[in-house]
Amino acid sequence: MTIEEEIRRLEEEIRNTQYNKATSHHIGRLKAKIARLRQDQEKRSAAKAKKAGVRKAGDATTVLIGPIGTGKSTLHSVLTGARASEDPYDLNTTPGILSHQGAKIQVLDVPDLIIAGGEAISTIRDSDLIILVNAPGQDLSPYLEALYQNGIRINQSVPGVLIRRTTKGGITVTSTVDPGIDQGSIEAILKEYRIHSADVLIREALTQDRFIDALESNRKYLQAITVMNKSDFLDPGELAALPGDVLPISAREGLGLDRLKDGMFEQLELMRIYMKPQGGQPDLKEPMIMRNGNSVADLCDCIHRDFRERFRYATVWGSSAKHDGQRVGLEHMLSDGDIVTIVIQK
Repeated sequence: MTIEEEIRRLEEEIRNTQYNKATSHHIGRLKAKIARLRQDQEKRSAAKAKKAGVRKAGDATTVLIGPIGTGKSTLHSVLTGARASEDPYDLNTTPGILSHQGAKIQVLDVPDLIIAGGEAISTIRDSDLIILVNAPGQDLSPYLEALYQNGIRINQSVPGVLIRRTTKGGITVTSTVDPGIDQGSIEAILKEYRIHSADVLIREALTQDRFIDALESNRKYLQAITVMNKSDFLDPGELAALPGDVLPISAREGLGLDRLKDGMFEQLELMRIYMKPQGGQPDLKEPMIMRNGNSVADLCDCIHRDFRERFRYATVWGSSAKHDGQRVGLEHMLSDGDIVTIVIQK
């Protein structure tokens, strides 16, 4: 029996099992078995896909995902200037670079996820942000399901679960909130992972699926922006009915693209740092692009591998400074738009 056949058999068993308190433990264990099988399946697909992978470039990488007919390739061309294949069944990934707010954002038009399967999944997992491209009359749900089944969790946080294996004592569960999952289900799922003794700390209300996610090493947590392309075909009532987290755009007409670009910059948590030489003027045209939460030490590493070792002090102007021209050390946390002078030992 192949992995795919075994997964289908287990899914069928879950569907045919009436869910109640008596069967919940059994269902949890079946779900854990499916998760382990999918992990094996994903590893095999990733090994094949890496041979034809796309080299990462720029300051961050975004992928476009959506059904055929949503204008995904048109959006890619408008954002990056690159020309994608007009064949919707082309299995090649088309790279391109979007320049926005001083950042170089790599945008990948991956082959259709449903058709390409594992060949596209490996590229998606290696990205920093997903753009889900929909259009009137299209359905994103098969693509969302494919991402989920391949261990990609969009717009979710890592489960608030800590599991520490022990040599004896069985399974001990403590929680800071109502855990939402009973001890029997926890023990049944852990047994499938060959964990018979452990201390489990739960910090959020959990489903069985979220608890399994905490055990799986292949889960990838990515932010996603959902856009409704071809929104110029919608009437005002249809536009007003769109969910608040869906951004209406039209790649062909250029509508909503500035909001999309700003949203990409924000979701990627990028920030601009402007360098100022001692006694000189800051370079406000070519910022250093870094990630929110980066420090002066990270900035030194970006400039040159020796800068951290030779560092004396930095001077900072901007929102992260208590006052303009504040002298700071390596541990100082930077903010978007800061102007920085690095002074090193000669």
